Amino acid sequence: MGAVSGAWSWLTTGANWAGNGGVWQRLGEHLYVSGVALLVACALALPLGLWLGHLGRGGAVAINVSNAGRAVPVFAVLALFMVSPLRNAGYVPTVTALVLFAVPPLLTHAYVGMREVDRAVVEAARGMGMSGGQLFRRVELPLARPMLMTGLRSAAVQVVATATIAAMVGQGGLGRIITAGFATYDTPQVVAGALLVALLALLVEALLVGADRLLGRRRPL
Repeated sequence: MGAVSGAWSWLTTGANWAGNGGVWQRLGEHLYVSGVALLVACALALPLGLWLGHLGRGGAVAINVSNAGRAVPVFAVLALFMVSPLRNAGYVPTVTALVLFAVPPLLTHAYVGMREVDRAVVEAARGMGMSGGQLFRRVELPLARPMLMTGLRSAAVQVVATATIAAMVGQGGLGRIITAGFATYDTPQVVAGALLVALLALLVEALLVGADRLLGRRRPL
């Protein structure tokens, strides 16, 4: 209980939130890195997964290739980047490592979601004279949405939790609170930093669940 009560005391101390290196600054850095990585991963993985799923071919190879990246630890990828010319490129190494980590669940869920759309429904839509674009927008995409959102939630939570590795190479984010606590043997600060990361991941999950419900209420165009 000492560490938990100490963490609560640390979190309720205003001085720990304000100023250079405070929680608000670290939270902003964490959100920036996570958001950029997730946006880039979505821009790369979702169009490819949806397109391959729509075509119905080539997806298995793409998924197997992307899933192979899961066998490589994110920190190992970041370490390699930090001994390359990218080490002086700010957050680029961290964002790149997180993108590689986020692409597999996004690509897999996009492809599987499209392929699991009832073929009878697709054929019926074609029989009604829908074009390929109309079929994708009004039939396949709405039906694949639950699987797409599952992949997005999985990737987002993983990215938010893993973005703490930025602190290992001297960059910002909530991980800096944890590493600073380790450096000074301040266990309450370590626990407080871990709680902040966990709460942020849960908040992101809740927001995406809410967004999914709102999208589910909208009628496809």
